[in-house]
Amino acid sequence: MATSGSATASKRSSKTASDGSENVDRSTDSSALGACGKPLRADAARNRQKLIDVATTAFTDDVDTTLDEIAKRAGVGIGTLYRHFPTRCDLVLAVYGDQVAALEQRSYDLPKELEPGEALHEWMRGFVGYYAVKMGLINLLRSMMQGNPETFESARNRMRESAARVLQPAIDAGVIRPDATPMELTRALGGVCLASTTPEGQETSLAVVDLIYDGLRFGAPNA
Repeated sequence: MATSGSATASKRSSKTASDGSENVDRSTDSSALGACGKPLRADAARNRQKLIDVATTAFTDDVDTTLDEIAKRAGVGIGTLYRHFPTRCDLVLAVYGDQVAALEQRSYDLPKELEPGEALHEWMRGFVGYYAVKMGLINLLRSMMQGNPETFESARNRMRESAARVLQPAIDAGVIRPDATPMELTRALGGVCLASTTPEGQETSLAVVDLIYDGLRFGAPNA
């Protein structure tokens, strides 16, 4: 799952980093705002993020996990869950948004930690984990797309921007072929991850992602 850094990502601000890049501003994300759109107290924000984290794991294992069970696992009352997420749809969309934000945050963090080619490779592999969660919710998400088109269009744009954030430095460094585009990359990764519905499928998808990365290196001047 693309949850690495999601707990710490909510604590990051949008201030400009020393290298000129900006971290994701999550001040308006689900971990910081209540159902009414107002900022939450620290304890309420922790409860909200805990519910999202528990629901992420629960929905990955069983998309039909009840809200009562999620509240129990999170150690809060069902009333607390409903205050944050009035409907099951609200919770599903919060899980989806949290995964998008976590993968987006990785596009900021990885280039600071790794060489451009390695950062791109790790981001691509993290994409498989992101889809492992999404695939568990795919039928629910499809039913929600018509009623929430702006949510999903925004997510697609954020994914392409995240892909560009790790792809372009690798192209500039000459380790990736210059004709690769963010749209092509996200489409290729999305296609690979359609087979990630089982642990075995996820392992296979990681291997295919490695092959795609090798293909991106073919013809690069410094590969």
